Amino acid sequence: MMILCALAVFWTAFFLVFYTYFGYPIVLFVCYGLVQIKRDWRFLHDRRDRRRADVQDAGLPTVTLFFAAYNEEEHLEEKLSNTLALDYPPEKLQVVIVSDGSSDRTNEILRGVSDARIETVLREERGGKSAALAVAVERARHSIFVLSDASTMFALDALRKLVRHFADPATGAVCGALSFHCNEESGQTEGLYWKYETALRLMEARMGATLTPSGAIYAVRGEIYTPPSPDVLVDDILTLMSVRRAGYKVHYDPEAKAVDFPASSVAGEFRRRVRIAKGSFRALPELWRAPKTPFTSFAFFSHKLLRWVLPVLMLCVFAANFFLLQHRFYRVTLAAQLFVLLWAGLGYLFRQPLRRVRFSLVGYFLVAMNLAFLIGLLRSFGGNREVSWQRGQ
Repeated sequence: MMILCALAVFWTAFFLVFYTYFGYPIVLFVCYGLVQIKRDWRFLHDRRDRRRADVQDAGLPTVTLFFAAYNEEEHLEEKLSNTLALDYPPEKLQVVIVSDGSSDRTNEILRGVSDARIETVLREERGGKSAALAVAVERARHSIFVLSDASTMFALDALRKLVRHFADPATGAVCGALSFHCNEESGQTEGLYWKYETALRLMEARMGATLTPSGAIYAVRGEIYTPPSPDVLVDDILTLMSVRRAGYKVHYDPEAKAVDFPASSVAGEFRRRVRIAKGSFRALPELWRAPKTPFTSFAFFSHKLLRWVLPVLMLCVFAANFFLLQHRFYRVTLAAQLFVLLWAGLGYLFRQPLRRVRFSLVGYFLVAMNLAFLIGLLRSFGGNREVSWQRGQ
């Protein structure tokens, strides 16, 4: 009986791990390909261009772009220059920047802003990102909100690409495409992972199942946007769910591009993933209840829920394997798991010299990120509520 239970646990958990990393992308690719063939056939039949047309200046909506900043002196001046250089009619753009108790040169930089398009709010005490966003919303004067981060640099036409979709009154939110300006270590870890993640998001978007915006570049109708409550740590995904709940569509536009700076090391990304995991598990009941199409529900289960519980599934595979060692096959599977852990350990110990060797840090990154989600899961059961925030968390 013990062996049968171990076999059931091992293969069920192993299948779900394999499905999450490889099976779902394959299923998604097949569905995406079929939809693309169908759309191409329709194009050949009626010659209609499916792409969303750009909007001329007179037809562009008024936009409020806002973001919160905490100790962002490193990139803030570049962000201000980037914002003022955007190809968007000045009379239709309002920018609101809220400094949330910054203690570096952030406030000094913001005090030097003289452009009429930019409004700054310098909060003396840290109230948290949610409170900062609430202040920004109170200052917003326009119908479309564009949310960003203080370190995110938009392509000059990114605003135009985002807001052109709102010509359709059924559109409630539009997500842009984010890439990263990586250093040697992040390029071998977060950079590689993000290429994989971006491919999944693009295919999901083609199926009408955009789940998570890149919080650094997305737009939403002001009338349906509500600032997150102080205990919410994953406000971007909850925003999309609220848009769907209000009966609007969510789009992903890969032509609306932005570049951000990831955490400089796996350690910095680890802290951010713990925070994301904690917020994701706490928000799970609300996310689960949110209205979704059948395919969106399938994508949410496959791309989000299973990804969040992967550490538990991996532990199940590892633990069950010890009860099956009388068979040679399971001695090989245990050796394979130990090899991955050794790979991760070597990546951690020798991350400086190995960061120039392609794929050498992948094991370290994957183990660290799954450990971060396991810690986030455990912390989600705690009673404390976070309100402070910073880059790298």
